[in-house]
Amino acid sequence: MKLTTIIAAAACAVALPVVAQDKSDWPASITIGTGSQGGTYFGYGSGFGAMISEELGVNAGVEITGGPVQNVTLVETGEHQLGFVTLGPADEARRGESPLMPGTPHEAVRALFPMYQTPLQAAVLASSDIESFQDLQGKRVGVGPAGGTSATYWTRFFENAEGYDGVTISNAGGSDTAGQLKDGLIDAFVYAAGLPTGAYSQLAVENDVRFLSMDDETLATMKEIVPAMADFTIPADTYEDQPEDLQTVSLWNFAIAHEDMPEELAYQITALAMENHDRMKTNHAAARETLPENVGKNTVIPFHPGAARWFEENGFDVPTVE
Repeated sequence: MKLTTIIAAAACAVALPVVAQDKSDWPASITIGTGSQGGTYFGYGSGFGAMISEELGVNAGVEITGGPVQNVTLVETGEHQLGFVTLGPADEARRGESPLMPGTPHEAVRALFPMYQTPLQAAVLASSDIESFQDLQGKRVGVGPAGGTSATYWTRFFENAEGYDGVTISNAGGSDTAGQLKDGLIDAFVYAAGLPTGAYSQLAVENDVRFLSMDDETLATMKEIVPAMADFTIPADTYEDQPEDLQTVSLWNFAIAHEDMPEELAYQITALAMENHDRMKTNHAAARETLPENVGKNTVIPFHPGAARWFEENGFDVPTVE
């Protein structure tokens, strides 16, 4: 054998990716819990699932779900191997306050990597007389699928904030809720999803729409009712018919897995998301915030050892969560 051939072979051996090592404890397939069609989770997850299938050799399929509240329980029970959650519902589930499994602390859930922020959003048809959140009193309001971040926190807001008597709540997926607004079945479409949200984008292209911005009173009330919320600005022109910035609140999203996920698989899934930023952004624009420096945004879900190893190897501090 020629010396150059030996050197080339050795170089290939050195460059051999970790994913080519022993996968004997890896599952042949995994299911990713996302959200409703028209929401950010579904587009983000569909693209990331394709990446897992292509790069890691594990068949990754996405499942439409009610969103974070359902996803955290599906991962806790082992029905799904991977899921997307906002930190508010995840924290409540960890403390045994999940509406799906009340009184059962979700202690087997582990964080993998940061995704993006989910702002609360609201839109009405431009022909509507609704010009502020206070005008929603007595109106029919679509809040997204039952069990999702949107339905959980918007419903909690309307039930606890003063001045919202007579609000009628409607539950449906993002795209369906947008259709209900267009058809006059509801008066407002309030939601929670990463930017830009497909259901709103399509709605604004097909209809004259007015997007609502929270005033200081609404912001303060929302943060009082949901302490995990933080101020957020939706930039002007995120959607058609939205010439100005919108003030609102948001929650961070993280990918989660069950504690029994093989450590190397958790490591490789985390590496795939953190080391391929441009590819992640092609899955959904919200992935612009899918960056390793955002790992510290999670202080409520313990990190999976495999994920923690990737961040530590790459110089990022991983929060300690009891």
